[in-house]
Amino acid sequence: MVISWLEVAANSVNAASIGFAARNSVHTWWTGIIGCALFGGLFICNQLYADALLQLFFVATSGYGWWHWTERRNARVLPVTRAAPSVLGMAGVTAICVALGYGYLLRRFTNAYAPIADSFVLTMSILAQLLLMGRRIETWWVWLGVDALSVAIFAARGLFITATLYAGFGVIAGIALYRWRRLIAR
Repeated sequence: MVISWLEVAANSVNAASIGFAARNSVHTWWTGIIGCALFGGLFICNQLYADALLQLFFVATSGYGWWHWTERRNARVLPVTRAAPSVLGMAGVTAICVALGYGYLLRRFTNAYAPIADSFVLTMSILAQLLLMGRRIETWWVWLGVDALSVAIFAARGLFITATLYAGFGVIAGIALYRWRRLIAR
């Protein structure tokens, strides 16, 4: 097993970012930008093209999320709320359809590893990130699913540090769900 400095660096910075998110800290965003840039390089090297593309999305949305969480115009922090069931349903169906379509394209035109599963990680992560940016409690349920699928993909690719980190992300998502439930009850 070869452990690269890129895998260690990407995992270290992203672990800090997710830890900040679980603690409801605005620092999740700038650390996320750095960590996602590192993960992008790692995933390209391992033929996980949907995951590499996802990192570009995360970098862009982290900048927006940073601004959105703090609403710099009036320094008010957004409250944790619930998403409307109809919005979640529509978003879920859209994510599934896009994952199947993009997975097909990756399978047909690239040498991508696990293109369908990797595409599900891409689309469900986008959904989870959008929910996180709006501080919707459902983000943590989606992240739990993404983390479970990611562990399997990364372990199969020999990215055991990354697989272990994502298993830890699952634990953090469970803790964050518990904490955010207390915030929404207030």
